[in-house]
Amino acid sequence: MRVISGKCRGTKLIAPDGTTTRPTADRVKETIFNIINFDLPRCRFLDLFSGSGAIGIEALSRGADCAVFVEADEKALAVIKKNLEKTRLAQFATVYKSRVEEILREDIIGTFDIIFIDPPYNYELEKIVNFIVDRKLLNPGGKLIIENSRDSLDIITEGLVIKRTKLYATTKVNIYEEAVKLI
Repeated sequence: MRVISGKCRGTKLIAPDGTTTRPTADRVKETIFNIINFDLPRCRFLDLFSGSGAIGIEALSRGADCAVFVEADEKALAVIKKNLEKTRLAQFATVYKSRVEEILREDIIGTFDIIFIDPPYNYELEKIVNFIVDRKLLNPGGKLIIENSRDSLDIITEGLVIKRTKLYATTKVNIYEEAVKLI
């Protein structure tokens, strides 16, 4: 696992031991970042279910102003911090030890231009996505990206539409944007 592009390009990252996290494959990560590349400079990036932190670190490497990482697992948190130190990006990052549902209820994380969600496969995400929409955590024109199992159901919610879907052997990536409201 490595940083694909940007100022930290080629830096090898570590992953948490065990099977509790599932790092995003480089091919999937590269596709995601090719799609959002022009949205990254100066953006605020939220990485939910951060695991190793590789996605948020990739965003920082490619020009995001800041990234917020949310992870509940103690071992994964230690790995995120080590990867941020290794890439020298810690000053642009905020790391929270919290369950995603809990941190989103608090008014401490702000709003974001890009929100990335990579939960454990088959995790119930509908409440989380609805909360993001209801609390307006996604800035106007922002993107919500969900990486999930290929057979997971798409989340349909008022306020967001799927703009792009990419399918892989075991993975599906949906990119959502604000729904255009007709007057």
